[in-house]
Amino acid sequence: MDFFQLKKIIQERRSIRKFTDQAVSAETIHEIIDCARYAPSDTNSQTWEFIAIVNKDKIKEIEAMTWEQLHLKAAQADAGGLTREAKLLTKSFGPYATAFSDAPVLIICLATPYQSKFRDRIFDPIGLVDEDVWREEGIKSSCLAAQNLMLAAHALGLGTCPMTGPVLLAEKPLKAYLNIPSDRQINMVISLGYPSDTPGKLPRKEVQEILTIVE
Repeated sequence: MDFFQLKKIIQERRSIRKFTDQAVSAETIHEIIDCARYAPSDTNSQTWEFIAIVNKDKIKEIEAMTWEQLHLKAAQADAGGLTREAKLLTKSFGPYATAFSDAPVLIICLATPYQSKFRDRIFDPIGLVDEDVWREEGIKSSCLAAQNLMLAAHALGLGTCPMTGPVLLAEKPLKAYLNIPSDRQINMVISLGYPSDTPGKLPRKEVQEILTIVE
């Protein structure tokens, strides 16, 4: 593959929210995760794990628990006098946060604890940073793996959509439902399947708006 082929894959990837009923094989999921695990990570810590849910009923259950928590948040906002915001949360954000409901696969992306010889031998003994920073390190590397995953899926003709709504709203019940250990963080969820509809290209900032070259 040359540069322009790769650039085409990157530029044509879209966030897909509508899928066909076609199942995604276990072999295909393995291939995609094989690409994810080759992402770079801080000191090769590889702070990622993935749970691929292919059971439609379980995916619907995760949708339901997300909505349940969303309605609780909306009720709290309404009780606090934020009626307009409560309505926007359910009518606007709700469908956006649960756009994985019809996907044949839902991938739960986890960030595992950051561990390395540098942390053990140098960073922790001198108290380099707080524990929260190490949690962030796990998330950062997990995000790199998630991008590999989505680009690999697109190259195979599949669609994905990364979402944090279920994490923001229902991380605790979701972790309990899937028996996820307490030392794992849910980074995001990614819907996966064959697209039934592909949205158009969204505008991007020009390179000159986001790049500064220091000589």
